Amino acid sequence: MPKRKREDYERGLPGYHDPMAGVAGAPYARSALTLRLWLAGFGLVFCAVAAVLIFLNLPELSWLAWALVVLAAIAAVDFGWVLYRKLRGEPG
Repeated sequence: MPKRKREDYERGLPGYHDPMAGVAGAPYARSALTLRLWLAGFGLVFCAVAAVLIFLNLPELSWLAWALVVLAAIAAVDFGWVLYRKLRGEPG
């Protein structure tokens, strides 16, 4: 096995996120980062807009609006993390 360089670790090692990587000759799994970025962005916008509309129009369902705010925050964190991974050069 060749010695790895710092750039290899910065870019992400193949099969790092795949516990079954290389088993029985299977190729390494590739993360669909662009798809995940789009889905996180959609979830963020949808949950944020829906929460605002519920807060304004249906105050009796404020518990649902708060749940959507939590989901929007989770989507924002995921969006940021995937963007970080793409910017450092991981394929996907």
